[in-house]
Formats: sequence, C-alpha cells, structure tokens
Amino acid sequence: MTPVEPEDFRLAKLEELRRLGIDPYGGRFPGASPLAEITARFDELEGQPVRAAGRVAGQRNMGRAAFVDIRDWTGKVQLFFQLDRLGEDAFHVQQQIDAGDIIGVEGELGKTRTGEPTIFVSDFRLLAKALLNPPEKWHGLRDTEKRYRQRSVDLFTNDEVMACFLKRAEIVRAIRAFLHGRGFVEAETPMMQSIPGGAAARPFHTYHNALGIDLYLRIAPELYLKRLLVGGMEKVFEINRNFRNEGISTQHNPEFTMLEAYESYGDYETMMELTESLVAHLAGDVCGAMELPFGEHGIDYTPPWPRRRFWDLLEEHLGLKRGDEGGIRARAAEFEMDGAPAAHADWLAYHLFEKQVEEHLVQPVFVTEFPRTVSPLTRAKADDPDVVERFDLYVAGLEVGTAYTELNDPQEQERRFLEQIGPEEETQRIDEDFLRALACGMPPAGGLGVGIDRLVMALTDQASIRDVILFPLLRPEEGA
Repeated sequence: MTPVEPEDFRLAKLEELRRLGIDPYGGRFPGASPLAEITARFDELEGQPVRAAGRVAGQRNMGRAAFVDIRDWTGKVQLFFQLDRLGEDAFHVQQQIDAGDIIGVEGELGKTRTGEPTIFVSDFRLLAKALLNPPEKWHGLRDTEKRYRQRSVDLFTNDEVMACFLKRAEIVRAIRAFLHGRGFVEAETPMMQSIPGGAAARPFHTYHNALGIDLYLRIAPELYLKRLLVGGMEKVFEINRNFRNEGISTQHNPEFTMLEAYESYGDYETMMELTESLVAHLAGDVCGAMELPFGEHGIDYTPPWPRRRFWDLLEEHLGLKRGDEGGIRARAAEFEMDGAPAAHADWLAYHLFEKQVEEHLVQPVFVTEFPRTVSPLTRAKADDPDVVERFDLYVAGLEVGTAYTELNDPQEQERRFLEQIGPEEETQRIDEDFLRALACGMPPAGGLGVGIDRLVMALTDQASIRDVILFPLLRPEEGA
C-alpha cells in the first residue's frame, strides 16, 4: 500500500500544468481577505477588486465560463471565470482545476443575475493541486472511523466539525482570560516525572538514556503545582496534557487536557464559586446562552447549582446506605468488579456511583462529601473525618471536574500515601520530595481540576470525546 494513490485524471492535469510551466504548488498568496468578511462587507466592497483564497468546493463548467465555489475556515464565496476576461491561456489553466484544489484569486466583487455575491475573476493562481478526490463529491466524510483517521479531510468537508474545534479554541482562550482576570498566573510543570503522582492511574513508562533513569508521562500536575504554593505563588493554574495508560471509551482518551488551578487561603467552597462562575461565563458569553442543548436535554447553566452529598445520591439511586458494607459488596459482585472481594467498600461504592449514578446527573450539580479513602490528597471534614471536603462537578452525565480543600499536613499526607499504595510497581513509591516541600509549610488552599475535553463535550453537544479531540488515539489500520 502506498501512502498516496492519485486519481489518474488528476495526475494528467498535474502533468499538463507542469508542461505549461506552472507550479502546481505555488507559494504564498498575500492580501487575501477571509471569505466571511468579503460577504459581510458586500455593500461596502461591491464593484471593488478583492483578493481571496480557499479550497474548491464545487464547480460548474459551461464551455466558455465556469462558476466555482471556494471555502475557507470562515465561509464560502462564488467565483466566476470567463474566457473573454481571462484569455485562452489562463482559461485553459482554470480547466485543470478540480474540487479539492486550493486557489488564490483576484477580481471585482459583484452579483450575478440571480443576486449571488460573486468574485468576477481577473487573475488567479493554483496554490495546491489535490491528487485525491474529496469524499462523496463534497457532501462530507461520514464514516465515523474514517473521520477520526482523516481529520484533515473531516475538517474541510464537515462544517460542523470545523465549528466545534474553533469553539473549543475559543473556550480554552476564554478560560485563560477568566483566570488571568481573577489574578491567577499560568505555570508549566514537567510532563516527564520520576514518580507519577497526583492521581490514582496507571502511567505510561519511558526511559531517559542520558540519565539512565526510568520516567513516566505525567498522570496529573498536582504535586508540582502545590510545590508552587509552598514557594509563595498564591494563585496558579496550568492547562496541561495528561497521559493515563487505561481504557478508551466515549469519555476517555489516554491523552487528554486538564485545567488545574490552586488558590492559597481558599478551600473547596472557594473552588465551587470559581467553577460555577467560570462555566456559566463560558456558556453565556462564549457559547451564547445559559441553556445549551446536549442530546435530548437542555442543560441550564444558570447559577447557583445544587449541592448533593455522595452517600445521599448512592442511597437515592441504588438504595445503598453509608456503612452498609455487605450491601455494597453484594451490589459490586453483580457487576463483577475487578478485585471486588478484597477492595475497600468505599472504593466499591465509588465505582458503583460511576457506573449507576453518574448517568442520572444531567443538570449541573456539585456532588460533595466523598469517602476519605478515595481522596488521599484531600482534607477531611472536621466534624466527620471519614468524608472529605471535596466536590465533583457533573454535567450531562459527565464528571467534568473535581475540587478539594487541599491536605497540607505533611504527616497526615504521608499516612494517606501509604494507605493508597497498591500492587502495581509504579504506585509503590512515595514522592518524598513533595512531602519535603509540604513540610516546609503549604498554606491552606483550594484546588480544582476540570477536564477540558469533557467540558467542551458538554458545551458543544458532542456525545464522544473523540469529537472534541483533533487526533484521538486509534488502533493502527490493518496493513498499515
């Protein structure tokens, strides 16, 4: 299998262009206006020369003239090529252009007899000759697997896909601006770590040849950002790439994007207000409405959002009460959970919550007071030390974010790390350097983690995480 198997008729046109001394892959084309700007300013620009560039989306040849539609990432405009205006040589070159080619044009902006805004082309240049046909004659790449594997084609043939990823970029930009406005500073922490920490997850393992040491792609930046709190950076955030060597589903990709933010002298209530204000801002100001669609639901992001306790929801939906270890283990056995007989009952309750309760949490809700066992980095409640000061934000059945009142007692943190140690080799080392930093004194703080991919899913009505990640991880194609 060769990487490119060109269409024969396109190869013939490529050869003809080269015979004519024309470079089919021309250089820069300065001065082109976005197509949406040209159409929006039509009344102002009508009768004037304009420059535009884009991909040929379709064409209608009529002997001595041709109508051609081009697209860029802002919109579409019609071009009119005419033999009498261009001359025979230039018009012959135009006849070598196909759907999918990229061209730059110059001409007078006007209207056709049917009132369609059109550029009447006086000069043009071929900028890239496409050797493969666009899918389904420009009606879009519809096969889901092909869409993910051929994202470049998916973007230029499916307008809604391009719109989604442009909206994602706008959301991320707005998150940064919002946090900067709240006085947070952005930091960068290591993506390769000698001890993977900050979450309970299986890491990807690698090796550094020069230093001769094992390293791991980070599963979370948390412990490094907390070191910055110790150092005196009181409000800090990172929009980061994390890597977890785990399953793939509509909600999970092994490489994903997180926002983590920490505020000294705050707590999980501080983070609750921050999260509610941030997401409401993204919905109303960036996505255009406080109520947005998600599947068959309308999600209302208007604050304040309800607060519900973990054990209350587990009892409401599964009839399992706090302390009912026998009932929890029996229900876990029904789902054949790995390690159910030996696992702590609180962990089983947590996984039951994920499997059976999350899907019911459609409207935004803060779930609070999780078991201490499943939250090793979190301060316990003073009046109930078996639960912690933590919330998880759920929207559209997705766990979108988590926040803690951070544990800043180094001795208690060491005890929690020891409790967390599991059978996997990677989890059997405690980050002594982090404990040393904690022993220097970390201010009380609130910490927040928001899954950018899932948040974008909720805000843009996308049912799969693969639809908001440009290049999701896929199995190699057979024969590739």
